Amino acid sequence: MAAPGKRMMKKEKNEEFYKAILLLRDEEECYSFFRDVCTVTELRAIEQRFEVARLLNAGMVYSEILERTGASSATISRVARSLSDSTGGYDRVFERLDHGKL
Repeated sequence: MAAPGKRMMKKEKNEEFYKAILLLRDEEECYSFFRDVCTVTELRAIEQRFEVARLLNAGMVYSEILERTGASSATISRVARSLSDSTGGYDRVFERLDHGKL
């Protein structure tokens, strides 16, 4: 479980933003929305972190992930910490991806 103050409290987040994401119907709408919300650099960083998390979850070691994704060791470490200090989001998404429930 996360230490106090480390995770965003429900009242601190913009609930409408997350509700808006749930309204997106397909991958193209999702990409268009995030492309409008984020810069290309921000979007690529998010994509890279997700890929690192997926590879860590699959049991790949840091050196292989670094080589495969180009992510820095600091990014890989941060993602690994995020996985171990998880609220269940990554696990839920990985399980659904594995079972084709998108």
